[in-house]
Amino acid sequence: MKLLVLGGTLFLGKHLVESALSRGHEVTLFNRGQHNPDIFPEVEKLQGNRDGNMVALQGRTWDAVLDTSGYVPRIVGASANLLAGSANLYMFISTISVYADFTSPNFDENYKLGTIEDETIEEITGESYGPLKVLCEKAVQEAFPGKTLIVRPGLIVGPDDPTDRFTYWPRRVAQGGEVLAPGDGNDPVQVIDVRDLADWTIRMVEANQTGIYQATGPDYTLTMKNMVEQCVETTGSGADLTWVSTKFLNEKGIKPWADMPSWIPADSKMAYMQTADCRKAIEAGLTFRPLSETILDTLSWLVTRPGGPELKAGIKRDRETELLQEWHSQGNAQA
Repeated sequence: MKLLVLGGTLFLGKHLVESALSRGHEVTLFNRGQHNPDIFPEVEKLQGNRDGNMVALQGRTWDAVLDTSGYVPRIVGASANLLAGSANLYMFISTISVYADFTSPNFDENYKLGTIEDETIEEITGESYGPLKVLCEKAVQEAFPGKTLIVRPGLIVGPDDPTDRFTYWPRRVAQGGEVLAPGDGNDPVQVIDVRDLADWTIRMVEANQTGIYQATGPDYTLTMKNMVEQCVETTGSGADLTWVSTKFLNEKGIKPWADMPSWIPADSKMAYMQTADCRKAIEAGLTFRPLSETILDTLSWLVTRPGGPELKAGIKRDRETELLQEWHSQGNAQA
C-alpha cells in the first residue's frame, strides 16, 4: 500500500512507520522537518506545514492517510479536506480523553463525548484537549464520510515515550531500595505498548477497516499493585514497595498522574478513566505483548535517550525520601 503519514518522526508516528515498512508498504512522510530529520532515509519526505503550507500534498494520491499529529480542529479539517480526493481511508489518532467524564466504569465507544463552549479556541490545555479532539474526529468524518478509522488510545507506553508516565516505574523500581507506591494498590491501570498499537493500526489500515475503536490494554484487569510488582519481578532489583495512603499523599500535595505517574485514585473525578472497554478493538485483532517485555525494553531505550535519563514525570528521589520518612514517623509500617 501507499501510505501518507502526517508526522511520523516521534513516538507513535515513528513506530507506525517502522511497522508499515516492515510489512512492505510504501511510505511518504509529511511534516515540518523539525524532529529527527534524518530518520527513515529510505522513505519519501515532503516538507510543509499543516497550518498553511500543504502545497507538497497537492496532486498526489495514496491508499490511506495516517494522521498522528492532529490536535486543532481547524488544522485537521484543512488537511482532511485537502486530501479528501487523494486517499481511500483516513486514519486519525484520537484519545480516550474525548469523553465528557469518567464517572462510569467500563465505558465503550458510545459513551457521551466532551464539549467545549467556544469551539474556535486553539490553545491545548487539560480542559480543552479532549473536546478539541472530538471536533477533530468530526472534521475527519465530514471530509471522509464512511472512510475514516478513528483510534482512541489510552496511555501509550514503551520505547520513545516522551511523557515518562510509565517509564518512571520501571526506572525507579530498577534503582532498588524503598519505593513509594500510591494508594492501596487496587486502582486500575491501562497501558498499551506503542509497538502493539502501531502494528494493530497498520493491520487495520491494510484491511481498510473503518469505525471508532478504543485501543488500550492489557486484555486483563491491571492494577497499580500488579504493574509495580511486575516491575520489581522483571527488573530483579529487590525493591521494597511501601504503599502510602491517598489521604496522606493528598495532604502533601502529591498529584496523581504527574507526581505519581499512571495513577488515578478512586476519589478522583477521573477515577474510571483507566477502565475503557476495548473489546471491539480486541475482537478486531488488537493483541498485547507481555508487560515484562515492555518494562525491559523501556529501560533499554531509556539509557540511550538523547539528553540522558532525566524524567519528565514522577517525584524526585529526595522528595520521595522525605515523604517516606514522614509516613513512617506516623507509625505506618513498610510494606
